[in-house]
Amino acid sequence: MALNNYEDLNEMCLSALCEIGNIGSGNAASSLSAMLGQPININVPKISILDYGEVADNFGGPETMMVGLLLCMNGDVNGMMMFLLQKEFAHLTLNALLGEDLQDFSDVGEMELSAMKEIGNIMAASYVNAMASMTGLAVDITVPDICIDMVGAILSVPAIHYANISDKIIFIENKFSAETVNDASSYVLMIPEVDSLNQIMTTLGIEL
Repeated sequence: MALNNYEDLNEMCLSALCEIGNIGSGNAASSLSAMLGQPININVPKISILDYGEVADNFGGPETMMVGLLLCMNGDVNGMMMFLLQKEFAHLTLNALLGEDLQDFSDVGEMELSAMKEIGNIMAASYVNAMASMTGLAVDITVPDICIDMVGAILSVPAIHYANISDKIIFIENKFSAETVNDASSYVLMIPEVDSLNQIMTTLGIEL
């Protein structure tokens, strides 16, 4: 029986998504380490199926300011991928790349936004490559759109776009640490279309 929405994901499906998330997070840490020129450590990622309201609650409510990077997935897998970055993660990356001590999001200009977009590209490729290596599927990603806004406003984009599919998303929480920052979190929202989700599970040999 095919999946009709995210609520149909069983334990085997969730385990497979967790493995993709684990590999993607490890790849992201390695890529960030090479780009930033310093060791980057990562905790075991936490992976959940949440609704949009629960995601906002994780950050202290919908008015919390964050960096949002939105990419589209195309090819054998279609859907969206979003990264949500807190100030500590933005500080970690911008300090290493530009030598800047980010105190507030109001300090962010075009150069800083461009640097964070490149970080988003690298991290997105890490997760897409993990998915492709496990499934053999071809997945392309678009150049990320970036904004700094309240998390409720950022989440409204995928919530509206996928309102007819599900109010649930795949939520991956990563905690990074480095020489300059002990706890810098980034969050990945993976939102494949249901047909693509079925394709992923079928190629992994998971019975639905």
